[in-house]
Amino acid sequence: MKNYFSSQFTLGILGGGQLGKMMLYDTRKYDIKTAVLDPSPDAPSRIACDYFEQGSLMDYDTVVQFGKKVDVLTFEIESVNVDALETLEKEGITVYPSSGTLRKIQDKGVQKQFYTDQDIPTASFKKYTSSKEILEDTPSYPFVWKSCQGGYDGKGVAVIRNAQDLEELPQVPCIAEAMIPFKNELAVIVTRNPSGEVTTYPVVEMEFHPEANQVEYVICPARINEQVAQKARAIATQVSKAFAHVGLLAVEMFQTEDDQILVNEVAPRPHNSGHYSIEGSYTNQFEQHIRAILDLPLGKTASKAASVMVNLVGAEGHQGQVHYKNIEDIMSMDGVTAHIYGKKETRPFRKMGHVTIIDEDIAIARKRAEEVKSLIKVIAQ
Repeated sequence: MKNYFSSQFTLGILGGGQLGKMMLYDTRKYDIKTAVLDPSPDAPSRIACDYFEQGSLMDYDTVVQFGKKVDVLTFEIESVNVDALETLEKEGITVYPSSGTLRKIQDKGVQKQFYTDQDIPTASFKKYTSSKEILEDTPSYPFVWKSCQGGYDGKGVAVIRNAQDLEELPQVPCIAEAMIPFKNELAVIVTRNPSGEVTTYPVVEMEFHPEANQVEYVICPARINEQVAQKARAIATQVSKAFAHVGLLAVEMFQTEDDQILVNEVAPRPHNSGHYSIEGSYTNQFEQHIRAILDLPLGKTASKAASVMVNLVGAEGHQGQVHYKNIEDIMSMDGVTAHIYGKKETRPFRKMGHVTIIDEDIAIARKRAEEVKSLIKVIAQ
């Protein structure tokens, strides 16, 4: 085994946003030397890494040259140049998750087809070269439209109820997906290291903001029966095995009205659905990802207590230098921990931080999360 705790070893991270910043908390804990590449000179990760480089994650030469400076390369965002990752692998640089895994996930059309090919349960769909092509296909309304590439935090996803909705969409490669009547949106984080050790975190329940279509609350454990939870964890493990991934894989799912589990999409990196684990789990998702990609023993994934995470997003009508109004009020509440991501400017619905609430009683934690949401406001100064 390599000496990952030596000054001769460097872990590289593509992307310097909040996920990278939180990953760096744990590299600091183990004194692992780190290098980060990000296009923004004000990237949140800049303050915590050993070496920071400003540059495009989609530029082939930039990613290749950065990758040659490190021993193991990982990423905190899917929008990276996958051809560059493949080149680095051929030149002997360890890249986890691999370029092969990312190729199957980066394009939502390819990802959905992969589920079908691997007999993984998912909603029915059809791929199109543009939104205009869907209109020519006389679709059945309503359905869910997703851009094949570039969607995140509610962007690149829309519920289409009529032809006018469709005409307002960008003309990009996309999929039209059947709208599933569901009870819950769930997620399971699976971790795998190169030695084949696999762990899963408890099933979490996600509540979405109706307008922004992004996660508002994450509840752990999900308020579902044990049979459904076991099924969700088993399907998440099946997905992980199919992708043959190394690192963290967040598997988002629907629980249908008749308790079937359908895979929605995956993220091969630490994920919003796992932020609760920093306070709520024996081993948080960021440390677990590092353990996995360095082929170290995986940690215990059980929860210490019930947890609810609430996202802190920019208030509507506010754009500019950020101010966290009333943050001192939530800091006085028992079992409440705030995380501020370090983004300098806020805009409507931009993820600026999160708050975790832990308690022995999930109902109390959920109620307190609403209090937190009503108190703290992310506004422009």
